[in-house]
Amino acid sequence: MTAVSARDIVVDFPIYGSGSRSLKNTVIRAATGGMLARDAAERVVVRALDGVSFEFREGDRIGIVGHNGSGKTTLLRVIAGAYEPVSGSIETQGRIASMLSITLGMDPEATGYENIFVRAAIMGLNPREVAPVVSEIREFSELGGYIDMPVRMYSSGMSMRLAFAISTCIAADIILMDEWLSVGDPAFREKAQLRLRRLVDRARILVIASNDERLVRDNCNRIMRLSHGKMTALESI
Repeated sequence: MTAVSARDIVVDFPIYGSGSRSLKNTVIRAATGGMLARDAAERVVVRALDGVSFEFREGDRIGIVGHNGSGKTTLLRVIAGAYEPVSGSIETQGRIASMLSITLGMDPEATGYENIFVRAAIMGLNPREVAPVVSEIREFSELGGYIDMPVRMYSSGMSMRLAFAISTCIAADIILMDEWLSVGDPAFREKAQLRLRRLVDRARILVIASNDERLVRDNCNRIMRLSHGKMTALESI
C-alpha cells in the first residue's frame, strides 16, 4: 500500500555567526519565514518545520499552502528524502518521483544521452530500468542529434525539455511538485502538460506545494496549511 506517514517532524537550519542582537534576529526572521530557536549546541537555528505530523494514503491529492518561508518546500524535500529531520520520523511506501529540481545533477560536460542515466540515478532508478525508455526520452525531448552532444551546448529550453522528459519517464506511486511544472515553448508545453497529467492521474498520492490556492483546489482533495513551520490545518475540500 502506498503511504506517507510523519510524526513530529522538526527541521532546523543553523545560522552560523549570528549574534543575539534583536535587530539581526528580526532581519533573519523576516528573510526566512521560520521561527528562531536554539539547538542542543546552543546555536541559533531557523526552525523550518516544527512538530509536523500527518498521514497520506492512496487516493490523496494534497495541496500544501502557506506564506513564503512557511516550510512548504522543506516538507517536500523531507518526504523526498533530501532532508533528514533533527527529530521525529517519516516513513514512505512506494516509488517517489520528485519534481522539485528536475535538472539536479545534470552534468553540462556530459552528453544528453549520458545525462539520461545520471539524472535517472539521482531519481533512484537503475540503468536496467532506464534503458527501455531511452528512445522515448530522446523522441519526446525533440533533441535529435543534440542528444549526443554535451549539454553545455544546449539552450536553456533544450536542457529543460531533456530534464522534463527524464523526470517523467517512469510512473511513480508518489509525486512531489513545488508548483505545477510548465516547460518549453507553447507547442512543447502543450504535450508536456498532457504527459504530466497522465503521470499525475496514475500516481496513487500527489503532494504539491503552491501559492495558488485555485490550482490546489482544482487538483487536490485535501489542503495542508503551514505557518512558520507549523501545520495549522489538514482539511478535506
